[in-house]
Amino acid sequence: MKLLTRFLAVLACCACTAAHAQYPEKPLRLIVPFPPGGNIDATARIISAGLGARLGGTVIVENRAGAAGLTGSEFVARSDADGYTALLGSTGALAPARALHPGTPLHPTKDFVAAGPLARAPLVLAVRPDLPAGDLKSFIAYAKAHPGKLTMASAGVGTAAHLTGELFQKLSGTRFLHVPYKGSSLAVADLLGGHVDLTFDQLASTLAQIKAGKLRALGVTTAQRTSIMPELPTLAESGLPGFEASTTTGLLFPAGTPAAVIAKVNAALQEVLKQPDVQRQFRDLGSDVLPGSGADFDRILRDETAKWDGVIKDAGIAPME
Repeated sequence: MKLLTRFLAVLACCACTAAHAQYPEKPLRLIVPFPPGGNIDATARIISAGLGARLGGTVIVENRAGAAGLTGSEFVARSDADGYTALLGSTGALAPARALHPGTPLHPTKDFVAAGPLARAPLVLAVRPDLPAGDLKSFIAYAKAHPGKLTMASAGVGTAAHLTGELFQKLSGTRFLHVPYKGSSLAVADLLGGHVDLTFDQLASTLAQIKAGKLRALGVTTAQRTSIMPELPTLAESGLPGFEASTTTGLLFPAGTPAAVIAKVNAALQEVLKQPDVQRQFRDLGSDVLPGSGADFDRILRDETAKWDGVIKDAGIAPME
């Protein structure tokens, strides 16, 4: 009886392996949890064709927007773990999800398994050019001399820009007046108009204004300099050791997706990210390509969740229901 049981288990394993070897046998749905036109949507469209070609199948990008990315994310988390529904995930949306939305049934660090990271987008500390601070150290000194007086624009409460600003205040000992807007473009417009003093925004959104001298960049928020503007120092090297904040995108599947499928998707993904044209498109989008394993993105998401949970708690940011 034991021999028969073992024999049947081996047969089942062989059948499963053969099925995974034939993957994909139907189109892969890549869910974007935001509307068309944004950075996450653009990221999905940059990789979809190449990923499909290297998998020997088709990748269909599908937008399921709502609830700050939670609607589409929850849809993927509750989908069959068969390798045919994936999420274009972002740490900016997933890492603070439960701290900002405690009522959500989504557990990002438990409900997904990653096929790998895609790219990392730095933010930049940009100030109005007439602010009497030419570098980060003088800016921190000025802010400390005027506690609560400098106005910090953001794309909204709980956004990456807002949370990055809160982390900056925590580590630098400064205090700003937060001015939330309904979107990054409105925040940057008021910064250009001199109505607010500073913002933390994606570098791609402010790069043209920085190069034109309409805004002053004091540093990028990533741990290393970015290929998008390598001459711009990091905040960490400019006087705030250990500072790091960014948004990392990754390809996620429902927890329980077979390891063989994850490995196959990861191998295809690495080939896509090596392509010079893909890397150029990511730079144009304001991101640095970030190849790696699924375990790499799983670790990034866990670390980012712990970090932003702490920032949200320390800053006293109220949950959003």
